Amino acid sequence: MITALNWIVDHTFGYLVKLIFWLIDLILPDTYTRVITKYSLMFYEGIKYTLLISLVGTIIGFLIACIFGTLRSIDTSKRDTLFKKIVFKVVDFIIRIYVTVFRGTPMMVQAMIIYYGLVGIVHWSAVEASLFIVSINTGAYLTEVIHNGIKSIDRGQLEAARSLGFSYPKSMFYIIFPQALKNSMASIGNEFVINIKDTSVLNVIGCAEMYYILKISSGEDYRYMETMIVGAIIYLILTLTTTKLLGLIEKKMGVKAQEIRSSN
Repeated sequence: MITALNWIVDHTFGYLVKLIFWLIDLILPDTYTRVITKYSLMFYEGIKYTLLISLVGTIIGFLIACIFGTLRSIDTSKRDTLFKKIVFKVVDFIIRIYVTVFRGTPMMVQAMIIYYGLVGIVHWSAVEASLFIVSINTGAYLTEVIHNGIKSIDRGQLEAARSLGFSYPKSMFYIIFPQALKNSMASIGNEFVINIKDTSVLNVIGCAEMYYILKISSGEDYRYMETMIVGAIIYLILTLTTTKLLGLIEKKMGVKAQEIRSSN
């Protein structure tokens, strides 16, 4: 899986990385651009894994949130059996615990516990562990987003769909969920932008993302200021580019822009 993702990223973001290097060369003096020239391959790998982990982690987290957010939105009625009510109560309780734990603890701590705690059981690389960590962390944040998006839709629409002969799953899939997704689109996009920055904490488990590369390269030449400024500009270009693209998508969908907040 990682090999296939690497191939996709290499052939998709290669031109973006070249553009970033060109912009840095254009706006910074030679003492800074030497860092890029000397460690260009390392920086390329750092940008690649930062984009790979943040994008794939956001997509998987969104899918997790769609399942958990929908389950949390299911209401029981007096006509339901006691067993069904108990099952949904237990499921809702488990999802609440998951959301509370992963929203209430820093991703850095989660990464340390999950990677070093499971490395003897699950024989995964730092990149694979990072994808898992970002995915479940994003899923916890977006579960509440999807849940609130579904709850924001007038319940009368669900009742109207049922009266027209739609089953509950079809009513949710065709009527409620598309509207909830549109209402949640800005928050989902913001989470992706946040993940681009928050992947920096994954250096604690040896994942070769952007910040990890910055630490390695600055430690070899002792050019900490130059290297970190170059890194800050790279992060800025990535987030600004992503924000602009998401803004265009949201405008096409008629979604109102929202302020980006920090998640970790």
